[in-house]
Amino acid sequence: MTALATIAALLAAAIHTYIFVLESLAFDTAGRRVFGVRDDAEARAVKRWAFNQGWYNLFLGIGAAVGGLVLSFGEAHVGAALVLFACGSMVGAAAVLGSTDKALLRAAAVQGGPSAIAVVAAAISLI
Repeated sequence: MTALATIAALLAAAIHTYIFVLESLAFDTAGRRVFGVRDDAEARAVKRWAFNQGWYNLFLGIGAAVGGLVLSFGEAHVGAALVLFACGSMVGAAAVLGSTDKALLRAAAVQGGPSAIAVVAAAISLI
């Protein structure tokens, strides 16, 4: 289960790093298209929020990656705690996203699927 938790946590970290890029670095181009921002007025209204949200995603991704690596190559309990916190937060955010609009269920599954697998596998690895 440790290997599965690590792989899933690293995948979740990669997804959240990509989301960071879209929200914080490429919002005016690719990010705007991906998030369905239709016009310049809407983009100006949400750009600062998206920039901040992108950093949240990056920090959670870093936590998941470090947790997965520490789980596999260091102190298992510390690594599992990091995976459970970071990936558990990702699962919570995905649940909120999916519950706000049925059209966002696919995005929520992409955001939360690997994270949920990491949470379950990390919890089992502690048994």
